[in-house]
Amino acid sequence: MSSTDEGPPPTPGPDWSEIQQSAEFTELRRRLRNFVFPMTAAFLAWYLLYVLLSDYAHDFMSTKVFGNINLGLIFGLLQFVSTFVITGLYIRHANRKLDPVSDKIREDVEGGAK
Repeated sequence: MSSTDEGPPPTPGPDWSEIQQSAEFTELRRRLRNFVFPMTAAFLAWYLLYVLLSDYAHDFMSTKVFGNINLGLIFGLLQFVSTFVITGLYIRHANRKLDPVSDKIREDVEGGAK
């Protein structure tokens, strides 16, 4: 075998810039941003409220609800709850709005590569 014999030429891969500029990909990004940006803003506002109340509203946050449980502890635990709720909402959003579009893009890319 000579050094000039390199085998079959490589098959060209998908044109990623064309895929990125496609209507489907633009729609996928729009749907993702329509969920992520408002949800991020809402969560950060909720977290900032918790931090500000913890720092500046000691009397309010130390209000006993029952036993040794006060509002500060409840709000702190609700931070975890809100994280799980947001995760569940994102999963539902992705299953309904993002996955169908990304599956179509994948089919187009993989179908065109065959």
